[in-house]
Amino acid sequence: MSKIIVTGAAGFIGANLVRALNRKGEDRLILVDHIAESEKWKNLLEVKFLDYFDKEEFLPLLEKGYFGKIKAIFHLGACSDTTVKDVNYLIENNYRYSQRLALFAIKKGITFIYASSAATYGDGSLGFSDDHELIPRLKPLNPYGFSKQLFDLWLYYNGLLERVVGLKYFNVFGEREFHKGEMRSVVLKAYEQIKETGKVRLFKSYHPDFADGEQKRDFVYVQDAVEMTLFFLEHPEAKGIFNVGTGKARSFNDLVKAVFKALGLSPNIEYIEMPEKIRNQYQYFTQADISKIRRAGYNKPITELEEAVEKYVKFLETEKW
Repeated sequence: MSKIIVTGAAGFIGANLVRALNRKGEDRLILVDHIAESEKWKNLLEVKFLDYFDKEEFLPLLEKGYFGKIKAIFHLGACSDTTVKDVNYLIENNYRYSQRLALFAIKKGITFIYASSAATYGDGSLGFSDDHELIPRLKPLNPYGFSKQLFDLWLYYNGLLERVVGLKYFNVFGEREFHKGEMRSVVLKAYEQIKETGKVRLFKSYHPDFADGEQKRDFVYVQDAVEMTLFFLEHPEAKGIFNVGTGKARSFNDLVKAVFKALGLSPNIEYIEMPEKIRNQYQYFTQADISKIRRAGYNKPITELEEAVEKYVKFLETEKW
C-alpha cells in the first residue's frame, strides 16, 4: 500500500493535518520533523503512523527509494520564524530542501503539496491575489518571506507550478501551537494575557485610516486550513498556488473581544506603543482572495471568527497540550 509523507509533522499545521488524515482512515504515514529540544514531540502523542524521521536523515533515504510507493507528500516543514535573520540558513532549510523534495515528487509522479506563505505578499500594496502572474512582482518584508518567495519563483520560472500545489496560509490559529514561542497566534497570546493579568495589550495604530486595535488580518482557524489542505489530496487535478484564508479581514479588537466572550468576561484592552523598528513595515490589512480555491471546487463553509475562537478557547481550557 502507498504511503503519505508529512514534513513538519510535529508543527502546528502539520500535527493537525496528521490527526485529520487519521480521522479519514489514513495511518500509513511517514512523519518528518526536527524536534531537537523543543516541546513539539507532544504534538505527536495519540496519532497513528508508520515511522518518524528527523529531516536530515529523511531526505537521503527518500532519494534512495527507501519508502517504497508514495501517494503524496505534504511539505509543511520549514523555519517559519519571521525574526530569523540568517538568510543562508533559511535558503538552505526552506528553499534548497524544498527543491530536492519537489524534484523527487515530480519525477515520480507523486502529489506534492507544500506550504508557501502569505508573508510573500509583503506590505500588501499589490493586493493578495494568488494569480501566478503576480508572483515575480511580490516583495516580502522579511528573510522568512523571501525564502518562501524564492521557492515559488523557482517553480514559476521553471514551469513547475502546474505540477504541484502551493498554499499561502494567512494568519492561522488554533490547537497545538503552544510550542511556537513569539510566533504564537494573537488568540493564544490574548488568552495567556487574560489568564495572567485580566487584560490584553494591543498595538496602537500609526495609520490615519485605522483606529487603535482596528488593524485587520485574515484570521483563519487551523481546522479550516487543514480542510483546505486536504482538498488537494482528494482533488489531484487541481494544481498551482492557492491562498488559504477566510476571505474576510477582521480587526484585532474583534479577535480579542471574542476571546473575552469565550471566557465569559468583559473586554479589557490596553493599547500600547508599537516598537519603532517595526512601524515602517507593519501590515495594517491582509485579506486572502480565496476565489481561486473556490473555483477549483472547495465549497465547504469557513468557520466564523467568533465560533472558531470559542472552540479554541474551550480546547485551551480543557486540554493541556
